[in-house]
Amino acid sequence: MSVEHRETLDESARWGALARPTPQWFQDAPLGIFVHWGPYSVPAWAEDHGELGVEDDWEAWFTHNSYAEWYFNTIRIPGSPAARRHKDLYGAAPYDAFLDAWDPDAWDPSEWMRLFHRAGACYAVLTTKHHDGVTLWDAPETGTRNTVRRGPRIDLVAGFADAARAQGLRVGLYYSGGLDWHYRPARPILSEDDCKDRCRPKDADYARYCFVHVRDLIDRYAPDVVWNDIDWPDEGKNFGPYGLGTLFEYFYAARPEGVTNDRYGGVHADYLTSEYQHMGDSETSGTPWENCRGVGLSFGYNRAEGDHQYLSGAGAVRHLVDVVSRGGRLLLNVGPKADGTIPREQRECLEGLGEWNDLYGPELVGVRPVSSEAAGATRALSASGSDEAWVRLLGHGDHVAVVADASDLQVLGLPSGFDYSRSTILTPGAACSWDGQGLHLQAGENPPRDARGETLPVVVTAPRA
Repeated sequence: MSVEHRETLDESARWGALARPTPQWFQDAPLGIFVHWGPYSVPAWAEDHGELGVEDDWEAWFTHNSYAEWYFNTIRIPGSPAARRHKDLYGAAPYDAFLDAWDPDAWDPSEWMRLFHRAGACYAVLTTKHHDGVTLWDAPETGTRNTVRRGPRIDLVAGFADAARAQGLRVGLYYSGGLDWHYRPARPILSEDDCKDRCRPKDADYARYCFVHVRDLIDRYAPDVVWNDIDWPDEGKNFGPYGLGTLFEYFYAARPEGVTNDRYGGVHADYLTSEYQHMGDSETSGTPWENCRGVGLSFGYNRAEGDHQYLSGAGAVRHLVDVVSRGGRLLLNVGPKADGTIPREQRECLEGLGEWNDLYGPELVGVRPVSSEAAGATRALSASGSDEAWVRLLGHGDHVAVVADASDLQVLGLPSGFDYSRSTILTPGAACSWDGQGLHLQAGENPPRDARGETLPVVVTAPRA
């Protein structure tokens, strides 16, 4: 056997040795809060182009990008609405002018974490470096291009991590290993192939740069989650001194209960991710998974969005319950304004989640997905029988929770094995009854509502027979 072949076998064994059981805290974490905050929060603008995963024309997606955090890329696409608007408002001002203009004078990280905790979050994830290459801490080799040396003149990562832990939340740190438009400049990204291949840096020096950054994040802030994006430079996907495999070994040694996601180009993952309606295959893989999306259609704050784009509190509850009912967890993003305040519509969404979590939060922990056949057979009809309503099932070892949009409806086709005649409705003022065929649910005259006046989904539990 050649030395080269033996080294390949040894490396393969080391990749395999990284696989571990999912830590219990992550299994029991139905909700995390994602935060995208950067110089892009100053212009804070993107088009409403719909949810990622709906658009089939990738060139249209990048030119008319719904993501405000992609502003650096979008304004460099000739003729794009973002480029025209940037020229009209800011002339020839470079992107880095927004770093200098960024002043988070109203930021209260403790208040953020109280809001996240009440919403039911178990962990919070901050973007420490997005694709623009600006770091939210005094990262090695960044010179003055970070938030400690310019703009905010604050270590935002430290403030975030300290406040999260004080509120009992696990700390997650996002890092863009796949793209850095400053350290490795490239032409504007116009297609999926550009993003995944042609405009993605793959060289050993950029791999070293990313390695040093993430190791510094681990040393300084001891994250529970390392959340990488897009991919990792190909020449660093090894166990060399600055290799990704070496970085994983370092992370797990420092944080034995730490987890990382799947966005490294397929080499390793503790859990898989989907984004809005994109990469949905991860949700049926049987591997732990997480869906991420914004309260609106953007991750970074977009001043062009309003109630039409933002999830209501009730809408966020439905999405969270849907994800958890299928065995996943939700990483729901807020995009703060540049001053550090969370926009009213996003705050109201989280407050609606909090209202629901106060009443039913334990039903989201320890869920065992009901079989897809049984879940697919369950349906909810209005009292007249003419309209279908939203309903999901949360399976537990000793009971099932039926979660439904209810004013007056019948839930039919429920899975066997549970005694629905002994059902209990957990919603104050609501009522339920079993007629031998289905559950009749009534939300009552004054059910819990969100800030828009939408009734929050009701919850009924039925014990095992």
